[in-house]
Amino acid sequence: MLKAGWKRDKFANLLQKVGTIDPAKQPKMIFKYVDVSSVSRETLEIDNVQEILGKDAPSRARRYIKKGDILFATIRPTLKRIAIVPDYLDGQVCSTGYFVFRATSEIYNGYIFYYLLSKSFSDAMESLQKGASYPAVNDNDVKDQFVIYPSLPEQKRIVAILDEAFANISQAVANAEKNLVNARELFDSYLNEVFTRKGDGWEDFALNSVCVVERGSSPRPIDAYTTTEIDGVNWIKIGDTKGVGKYIERTKEKITPAGALKSRRVDPGDFILTNSMSYGKPYIMATTGYIHDGWFALRLNDGVDTEFFYYLLSSQVVQNQFSQLAAGAIVKNISGDLVKKTILPIPPKQKQIEIAQCADSLLEKVQELEGVYRRKLAALAELKQTLLQKAFTGELTAANHLHPQ
Repeated sequence: MLKAGWKRDKFANLLQKVGTIDPAKQPKMIFKYVDVSSVSRETLEIDNVQEILGKDAPSRARRYIKKGDILFATIRPTLKRIAIVPDYLDGQVCSTGYFVFRATSEIYNGYIFYYLLSKSFSDAMESLQKGASYPAVNDNDVKDQFVIYPSLPEQKRIVAILDEAFANISQAVANAEKNLVNARELFDSYLNEVFTRKGDGWEDFALNSVCVVERGSSPRPIDAYTTTEIDGVNWIKIGDTKGVGKYIERTKEKITPAGALKSRRVDPGDFILTNSMSYGKPYIMATTGYIHDGWFALRLNDGVDTEFFYYLLSSQVVQNQFSQLAAGAIVKNISGDLVKKTILPIPPKQKQIEIAQCADSLLEKVQELEGVYRRKLAALAELKQTLLQKAFTGELTAANHLHPQ
C-alpha cells in the first residue's frame, strides 16, 4: 500500500522525449562525446569525455543530452554506470548505449538518480538483461519500470538528505580504504627494513644457488587434457590464486594422467612463481599438482627456511628485481635465465626462522586490521541500500543521524 500522498507510475509517463543528433551532418564541428566507459562506477560522475569532430563521430554517438539529464548504461546494467549530466556537457552527445532520463515537472532528476541506485531497480534490470557475454536491456525495459514517488517538495527533501548521507558515507569509505592500504604498507615496510638493513652473518646469493628453478610445461592442446573426472590430478592455474594467501591447497581444474606426463610436477613445500601477468608473486604448495608454462617451480635447498623464503620473495627487495628483469612491451614476462640471477640477502638459518616468526605475527595482526576495514566497507555499502530503501518507502527522516565514522 502506498503512503498517503505518494504515487506509482511508469518512467515512460514521467519523462520527456529525448532527441537524437547526427554529428556527421556537421563534420567540422567539435562535439564532446560521452561513451559508455566515460562514467565512473566509483564516483558516479562523467570523468572521461572525448572531443571529436563530427566527421569522426562513431555511429553510436547519437543521443542529444542536456544538463541535468541522468545517464544509465543499458549495456551490463548491473554495473550501475549512472551519472547526472553536468553543465559543461549541455547540448552535447552520448552513446546509444545509455538510456537518457529527462524528467518532467512531476519528478525531480535527483530523485530519479537515487532511484536508479536502489536494489529494486538493479534487480529488475538484472532479471531483464539478455545476452550471456554482452548482457543488456533495451529502452522499453527501462521505460516500463515503475517508480514510487511523493510530491515534488518531498522528493527534493529526500534528495537533500541522501546527498548529505552519501557524501558522509563516501568520506567514511575513503577513510576505510586508506586504512586498508596503510595496513598492508605497514607490513611491506617491515619486510623492506628487514631485508635492506640486514646484519652480521648475512650473505647475498643468486636465486639459483639456493633452489632449483624449473619452468612449467603445457601439453598441447591443453583443453584436450583437462578433465573433471575423479582420476584427474591437480592442474594449477592463475585463477587458483584468487583470494589465496601463502598456500595453494586446492585447484578448480584437473588434468589427465596423460597430460600430467607432459607437465611439471610440484609437491608440498615447493614454491611456484608466476612468470607473466602478475609476475613474481610466490606461493607455497600445500598439495601435489602440475603447472603449465606460466609458472616457475622453485625447490629449496636445505639451508633455507620455507617460511622465510616466502617473505623474502614477497619483499620489495626481490619484487623490484623481478620488475627490472621482466621484459615485454604489453605483457611483462620473466625468463628462466633472468630470474635465476635475482640476488637474495640471506642470514643464518636460525635468524631466518626468527624473521619468519616475526613476519607471521605481524601479518596476522595486519590481516585482522584488514578484516575490520573490509567489514566496515561492506557495512557502508549496506547502509547506502538501507537509506535508499527507506527513501522510496517514505521512511527517511532527518539526516542528523547519518554520519558514519
